[in-house]
Amino acid sequence: MKKLIPGLLLGVFCLSANAQKAVSPAATYLKPFGKIEQADLELKNCDFEPDANAEVLFDKADVYFDNDFNIVTERHKRIKIFNVNGKKNADIRVEYYGGNRLEYITDLQAQTINLENGKTEITKIDKKLVFTEKIDKMRSALVFSFPNVKPGSVVEFKYRLTANSIADFPSWYFQGKIPVRYSQLTTKVPEYFYYRPQLRSPRMFTVNTSTQESGMLGSGTQSLGYTINVDTRGMANVHSLSDEPLMRSDVDNMQSIVFGLNTVRPIGGFVKTYADTWPKVGGILADDEDFGKQLKRKLEGEDAIVNKAKQFATDDERISYVFNEVKKVMKWNDIDRWFTNDGTVKAWEKKTGNSAEVNLILFHLLKQSGIKAYPMIVSTRDNGRVNPFSPNLHQFNRAVVYIPIDTTRHYVLDATNKYNLFNHIPDNLLNSSGLFIDKESNQYDIVFLQNLEPIRQSFYVNVEIKPDGKMVGTNQVSSYGYNKVSRTAKYKTDGETKFIEYLKNKDNNLRISSIKFENMDIDTLPLVQSINFDLDLTGSDGNFIYFNPNVLTMTNTNPFLSENRYTDIEFGYRDNMTFTGMYKIPAGYKAETLPKSVSLTTPDKSVVFRRMVNFSNDVISVRYYVDHLKTTYFKEDYADFREFSRQMYEMLNEQIVLKKS
Repeated sequence: MKKLIPGLLLGVFCLSANAQKAVSPAATYLKPFGKIEQADLELKNCDFEPDANAEVLFDKADVYFDNDFNIVTERHKRIKIFNVNGKKNADIRVEYYGGNRLEYITDLQAQTINLENGKTEITKIDKKLVFTEKIDKMRSALVFSFPNVKPGSVVEFKYRLTANSIADFPSWYFQGKIPVRYSQLTTKVPEYFYYRPQLRSPRMFTVNTSTQESGMLGSGTQSLGYTINVDTRGMANVHSLSDEPLMRSDVDNMQSIVFGLNTVRPIGGFVKTYADTWPKVGGILADDEDFGKQLKRKLEGEDAIVNKAKQFATDDERISYVFNEVKKVMKWNDIDRWFTNDGTVKAWEKKTGNSAEVNLILFHLLKQSGIKAYPMIVSTRDNGRVNPFSPNLHQFNRAVVYIPIDTTRHYVLDATNKYNLFNHIPDNLLNSSGLFIDKESNQYDIVFLQNLEPIRQSFYVNVEIKPDGKMVGTNQVSSYGYNKVSRTAKYKTDGETKFIEYLKNKDNNLRISSIKFENMDIDTLPLVQSINFDLDLTGSDGNFIYFNPNVLTMTNTNPFLSENRYTDIEFGYRDNMTFTGMYKIPAGYKAETLPKSVSLTTPDKSVVFRRMVNFSNDVISVRYYVDHLKTTYFKEDYADFREFSRQMYEMLNEQIVLKKS
């Protein structure tokens, strides 16, 4: 395994190199290990986020180079636990690249500090309860839990992480899932190296200073002085990153800074550029023992699959067959890597493997079947977007298969999800980039993965309203693309009983007597669901019947109620919903109140909602149409989006009133 270049270099905002005048809060917030203020022990809640279960009092890192030019990170973190729900923050997990001792952790100290009867009580962690977990051949994790933790406790730990490559400069997250009172990163970099810093989700630093100090190589007459550039960046009172509806990953939204090695200026030598290019990264992959060298390895019994695949007339038929065979045979072990751990041959024998093993097996079988396919590395939604302007391997966490169809279309196949469709890019890879590998042509290129076609879901409701205040009828749902994937996965994973409860959406007045599926296992056709149901119409009496025509669509609840929004809204793909309802009213009743036909759009015309209502021959027809013309809506436009959503959901839930003649 080649040494990796770290960092999720996804930010696009470079930091200013100029020092800013700011009063450092270090003297206020940063304390030596074991030295704690009485006020912190007595602290009852976070000053700027009172509902938080815990708070990072400070998180501090000093990054410097030792005499052998290893990169050393000394970290000290202190956390206040406010209540029982905050105790999970006393379980610590630090992941690092332990394979071949690329990185290693030393000098761990950890302790719990409590206030007992007005006195400070310190409980040090038992080193026997500190574990090193081997995740795979490359990654390890330092895992431990603090003792004697209860509401009011303060826990703190410190350690030293050493990386033996100048390319392995650590990233830093100022923000987390709990509020941070103060976070500070100090970097000390010799003049021989330049690391390009990039800030994600920028906000004003509380501290941002740049100074210089002297360093010395060797001793005596053989000594050589050099300059060390010292940068300190700190943020105070950083709110936690909460989960918001339809937000992208935490990684994409947390305040952070990442570094990429740009240039090296050797003593007495010329400046060398160390910034990678995508062809260079691709070439490394093509020759890697755990990636490129796995692609041509023959699998036991593969001829039966390959020979059958070649009998199909079209490429789509071959692709679909091989894709579904791998999904049936291979089980994903829930581990995401762009590189193999056991290798494709062993994974095929065991019928289980990580994402790279499953999908490189898929690539091999497709290639043997005559399909023009290429391996590709990607980043899942949870792992964060790939920055196409910062070529490095650490942005990626999964291998898939890339199949160009023509100049405008391509397939991206991922067999880790047994319900993925071969002709749809998996939704958890959308709006990011993938790097495909074509060693034969020496072509390695980055491709932006998106789906511009609207993903449809249509509902056709045909019901009769009974005089006793009951709705009886059918709903035929046609789910395309990702809607088909999600509904098929839910049905096959949870079973029919739970799927019906999902459709009812906690409505105890709704009963589903039967459900029938069509095209569940045909990738090229929509999933058709025929549902028979009846619904008690609450509030109805002998003179009036009230009902909401929007039934069994899962679109009754507005997820955008919060007044403020801190992250962008990302649907991932264009969503298009149509609803047609036909409601036969009972004899002796007339429509007292009908919703008006209306059309509504956002100010930028990117979301369209239409409602059309007609009444003829004792039948009320209602049609809804919702079309999202964009996949992402920026948080800066949230006020307009929220107001549009408020109006749309009010119209989706507006009732029809029938009156007895």
